[in-house]
Amino acid sequence: MKINFNKTLDNLIPAIIQDNETKNVLMLGYMNQEALDQTLATKKVTFFSRTKNRLWTKGEVSGNFLELISIKEDCDNDTLLVKVKPVGPTCHTGLDTCWQEANNQEFGFLSKLENTIAKRKENTDAEKSYVASLFAKGINKIAQKVGEEAVEVVIEAKDNNDDLFLSESADLLFHYLILLQAKGFELKDVVQVLKGREK
Repeated sequence: MKINFNKTLDNLIPAIIQDNETKNVLMLGYMNQEALDQTLATKKVTFFSRTKNRLWTKGEVSGNFLELISIKEDCDNDTLLVKVKPVGPTCHTGLDTCWQEANNQEFGFLSKLENTIAKRKENTDAEKSYVASLFAKGINKIAQKVGEEAVEVVIEAKDNNDDLFLSESADLLFHYLILLQAKGFELKDVVQVLKGREK
């Protein structure tokens, strides 16, 4: 790394701390060359504390360390992206992030869809909501729908109509997310199982 610590009068550069697993930004700190060297040597993220005016290893008092996974510099060589495995909450307030957000795994639009399904499950107006009507009919009906959609995906996979194949794939994924919630699970639970199989 060729970090330019000379761009600021105090020779400090920002270090963005990101959870390597969830990809959420946990906090922002500042490093000088000594803090960077100590971080690389100990594999525990160390900053230069502007309030304490000294090196400060995150977790040195609380035990909530940030275990180093990787560090890379930006295109101007004056900002660091530090990927970590947090041990406990990151914020001094006891919360996961310094933005007062939970450090949950997100899957973009699929997480938004899961939240919508959960809301429809809670506010069960089966006459207005297709999702609510499925939950009202019970687990057998939901499982049956997943089976039907899976068969339709297989049928469309054998044909040459990509639009129909993608449409049926979307239907299968949608109904599978409903089935997961009917069984009390979420997509993150399936991802954990897949990660456990990773070699």
